[in-house]
Amino acid sequence: MKNLILAFCLILLPLTAVAKNTPSDWGQNGHRSTAQIAQQYLKKNTLKRVQEILKGESLAVASTFSDEIKSDRAFRKYNAWHYINIDEGASIAQINNLKEENIVWAIEKCVEVLKDSKHSEQEQEFHLKMLIHLVGDLHQPMHVGRAEDRGGNDIDVIWFGKPSNLHRVWDSEMIASYDMSFTELAEHRPSLNKNQIMSLQEGTPAEWALESQKIATKLYADASKNYNFRYSYMYEWFPVLKAQLEKGGLRLAKILNEIYG
Repeated sequence: MKNLILAFCLILLPLTAVAKNTPSDWGQNGHRSTAQIAQQYLKKNTLKRVQEILKGESLAVASTFSDEIKSDRAFRKYNAWHYINIDEGASIAQINNLKEENIVWAIEKCVEVLKDSKHSEQEQEFHLKMLIHLVGDLHQPMHVGRAEDRGGNDIDVIWFGKPSNLHRVWDSEMIASYDMSFTELAEHRPSLNKNQIMSLQEGTPAEWALESQKIATKLYADASKNYNFRYSYMYEWFPVLKAQLEKGGLRLAKILNEIYG
């Protein structure tokens, strides 16, 4: 019996370690859903070029690359690319004039590299994968949260009876609770006409960051009133989360079509 218990523990320990080190940043299903939506709106020429650069890999598979490289110290210099801290009332000009690297700066850097054919295929592949991921991150409101609480990572909450934090709830726990695959999330969404799509695609990364920041402000206010998140939280906020996934996909498609279309 002791040997049986020991064997069970040895099996369980790796699983626990994986759970503790699960990457954040929209979680895998969030990123893959956004990328899947984007792929549906790519022009024929755009899709062909993207698949060439990605060596046949789908946008959904490529979308998690930026989280997968975080364990490699050589890539830690890109950590600041995943977020931006914006003060309430900040202007577009203030965001664009920030000197430190941030997600808005990084998206524009990726676009710059991808538009320049002088860059190697390896550089283009890296920056394309980063772009796919970062446009997703930009639409996760807590990636445009406050610096003092690390985008909600230090805001403790209870998620269906278990300890969590505001950032993690928005990265992955709401999506996990909804219990749909990334393809189901991408497919089961309101149908939009051409004018609605074009309207959602309007703007720049800086403007989209302000849009996410306004949502983050509401999330902070809501969490200060009630930190015990249950079904009512899902009912109120999951439609917003799904809308952000869709916006991210449509806007990523717009950027890629402008580069390659």
